[in-house]
Amino acid sequence: MIHFSSLCKTWPDGTKALSDISLTIPRGQFCVILGPSGAGKSTLLRSVNGLMRPSSGTVAIDGIPLSPATERSLRKRVAMIHQHFNLTGRMSVAANVLAGMLPVVPTLPALLGWYSAQHRSKACALLDQVGLAPLHLHRRAQELSGGQQQRVGIARAFMLDPEVVLADEPVASLDPKIARDILSLIRNAAGQRRATVLCSLHQIDLAREFADRIIGMRDGKIVFDGTPAAFTDARIDALYHGAQWEDLPAADASPAKHPAFTLQPALA
Repeated sequence: MIHFSSLCKTWPDGTKALSDISLTIPRGQFCVILGPSGAGKSTLLRSVNGLMRPSSGTVAIDGIPLSPATERSLRKRVAMIHQHFNLTGRMSVAANVLAGMLPVVPTLPALLGWYSAQHRSKACALLDQVGLAPLHLHRRAQELSGGQQQRVGIARAFMLDPEVVLADEPVASLDPKIARDILSLIRNAAGQRRATVLCSLHQIDLAREFADRIIGMRDGKIVFDGTPAAFTDARIDALYHGAQWEDLPAADASPAKHPAFTLQPALA
């Protein structure tokens, strides 16, 4: 579904954000990326929807490489859920959800709020699915709690029934219970559509609970690729505190569900 091939990104100051990333994420997988700040998690996510252009290498969705020629059409298939919700605070909840149609609705009708009855009905249905009652429809987004705002963000993300959902630290500012509820909503909504989810997190316990697969990143490199069960405490310590991977015992990271999983070589 998503294929990264020798992906590299070097910033103008010489910092290497991504270093030779090669990775395939199949359709329907809930894949969580973990790693310390600056590991390259957000940069990798943003390469999928064209918000970050790599220095070299390619990203392909269903075999179609992301490029200036294909970016517009591929973006219709990719949705993003943001850490800080990315809502327009003064706009209503309904208007924020309907903004998920912008890739396919002409600019002027969208600015004037001229959405079809079908689009409005879908927005209402999605808000119901994420647990927001009709009384919230006409409230300004800025009046909602953080958890409610992220529910609006999820509803917006699924307006076009995306095939790929990018979730960049979607629960970073939420308390543990609400964070778990939000990840459940994302997982369930994606599962109903067999959408692929690429989600960056800092919460290891949530990654172990919700992920089909965990990718561990450090210094722009993939150092772990396996199941939650294979992501042991020793590997967590190695990822975040710099222990050497070659000193760790072997782990089985290749369940029948995802036979392509491998443990990556030790960090340089």
